[in-house]
Amino acid sequence: MILTVTLNTSIDKLYLMESVRPETVMRVREVHNTAGGKGLNVSRVAGKLGERVTATGFTGGFNGRYLESLVDTPLLRCAFTHVKAETRSCINIWDLSDGKSTEYLEPGAPVSPEDTERFLQDFDRELPGAEVVTISGSIPGGVPEDIYLNLIRRCRACGKRVLLDTSGKTLARAVAEKPFFIKPNEDEIAQLTGSPFPAGEGEWQEKVRILAGLREKGIPFVVLSLGGEGALMACEEGIFHGKPPRIRPRNTVGCGDSMVAGFAVGFARSLPVEETFRLALAVSAASALSLFTGHFEQADLDRILPEVTLRRLD
Repeated sequence: MILTVTLNTSIDKLYLMESVRPETVMRVREVHNTAGGKGLNVSRVAGKLGERVTATGFTGGFNGRYLESLVDTPLLRCAFTHVKAETRSCINIWDLSDGKSTEYLEPGAPVSPEDTERFLQDFDRELPGAEVVTISGSIPGGVPEDIYLNLIRRCRACGKRVLLDTSGKTLARAVAEKPFFIKPNEDEIAQLTGSPFPAGEGEWQEKVRILAGLREKGIPFVVLSLGGEGALMACEEGIFHGKPPRIRPRNTVGCGDSMVAGFAVGFARSLPVEETFRLALAVSAASALSLFTGHFEQADLDRILPEVTLRRLD
């Protein structure tokens, strides 16, 4: 079982607009609501890949009940900690005239110290049954900034591998506890290392050195997404560059979460490192072909998977 953590859940609302014209009254052509938050995107994709998933985090109020009603992925079970604070909503406005989107992300209502303690108790109850734990996204107000560090310690005490996907101070604090896997972007790597991350394809040697340095600090897997150019992965077996075939993406929101889900599934199944990397890249690319976040079509995955290329850089 994969145990996912989404402390800042949300109702994700996708508005499809014929065109976006600021300072006017516009009618939405279509609305699609999903149970959102980065960890729930991971949960849906991992469940669709055939792994049992238990989703934890906070849900509250009418929106919280609605969110749980939207979770209909087979093999995905909800084990949320219920609070009084209303679950937030996040809006993605998609302009169909030019294919561009704009996101509005609510911060999330604060939760109480008592809510946090109840979550930790709920988490501890689910943890023994997990092969892999994923911790994703931001934290709502009222939750201690070191909450992820706390969760990683609890996982280590139970011998569980943790995949961490967060940012800012939350990431900086949590990496001190050496999670099994991190997926920082270039800005976050610069924050963690204290030096700018090199841009451009001609800087492979320096990129390899920086990723290898992070891994040598005690983080077994360090992955950097390169968008359409795939991703870099540093692990015990070496440094790899993986690249999916060229596609025409429809929606890239949540592709990083799909990649985390692919890694989590590969680790849970004890797949070889290169096979795990290939799966993560393929499901990330497949999700970019779907209009909906945290979703992919099996036919797209089946087509893309054998076309993913891997090469060693070290």
